[in-house]
Amino acid sequence: MVVVDAPSLYQGLGALYGSELDAHGVGAVMLTHKWQPADLLAPHSDIDVRVLLPEPPADWEEWNHRLAAAHAAAVGREVSHRRLLEHPPGFAFTVAEADGRLVSAPELATWSLISGSARDYQRWKSRAQMAPWCEVDVRFYRGILQARIGGRYQLAADSTDNVVEDIAAYRRHCVAWHYLAPCWFAAAALATRTRCPGKTAALTQWRPEGLDGYAELFLWHSEHLSGARPRSPRHLLRAAHVALEAAMRRVPDGGHPDGRGQKHARTDWVMTAGMLRVRVARWLYYLDPPPGVATEYLIRREAKELRSAAQTLTALAANEATAAQRLAARMAALIPTGPTTSDTLRASLTRWHQQKTTIQDFLSFTPDDVHP
Repeated sequence: MVVVDAPSLYQGLGALYGSELDAHGVGAVMLTHKWQPADLLAPHSDIDVRVLLPEPPADWEEWNHRLAAAHAAAVGREVSHRRLLEHPPGFAFTVAEADGRLVSAPELATWSLISGSARDYQRWKSRAQMAPWCEVDVRFYRGILQARIGGRYQLAADSTDNVVEDIAAYRRHCVAWHYLAPCWFAAAALATRTRCPGKTAALTQWRPEGLDGYAELFLWHSEHLSGARPRSPRHLLRAAHVALEAAMRRVPDGGHPDGRGQKHARTDWVMTAGMLRVRVARWLYYLDPPPGVATEYLIRREAKELRSAAQTLTALAANEATAAQRLAARMAALIPTGPTTSDTLRASLTRWHQQKTTIQDFLSFTPDDVHP
């Protein structure tokens, strides 16, 4: 078995990615990734990048073409990058949005710096940790749980198509790090009303009476995916079900707010725009990936995020009393809400190009107040 130095691997990957973005004129002033360095387990974890821009580009569509080309170039460097750089960035924000506390605190609390101003990054992280607990937090963490518990997590849906070594170890990684650990992370946050920075921290720090053994088991498996007679993926999955059933009993009920409060509408807007700003790059990459890269499962995954974006924008549009609400309604109408296929994405690319003015206006707009 080859021992991989995970910190060096991901630091090098981040540097390479930044150089490709620079070479393609993406114009990022900061790159971060979701989760902490200890949460990136080589060679199985992918790196989920967030892009910070000095200001909105003059043409978001053209910017996305450059982002897609940069991502494809980075993936083409090494076969292992098919998994390590599984998809283009998940969000794009402006520095003003991060400075203005419009990036949701639980999202920002998970960030790790790849490149850019360490001073700005530390200021944003500190403010995210200190901000009062609110409904944005509850929705964020409840969303993680609702997507996985109660039988919603399906191991078979965690595709191995781009995995190039030790499939069995990767499947154990999926159980431990795509199912158990995110749910433990979310349960810990809800139980303590604290924004946890990552999966390893949650498993290390949140251990209510009776749960210590489960935390140790999955931390051990995160460190020994390929050796020391590990459990089978199915055996580990059964243990994860039992562990989470016990953990959920420590999560207080009644913490799920009804609807979306007006107070947090600007954050909801910016988070939705931030996600939609990189959609075209994802679609371009998924429809025309480098040779040997599988993207069919990634195309299917788009449906969930697009449906969530459409729901948020419909709620923000409300009765369309303001210009911002009418813009949200027009954008919501351009988002596909059914199952996503290659044909769906091609049709959306065509429609977004035809409605370029609406797309540009929405992606560049930071509302002072969504509601009248």
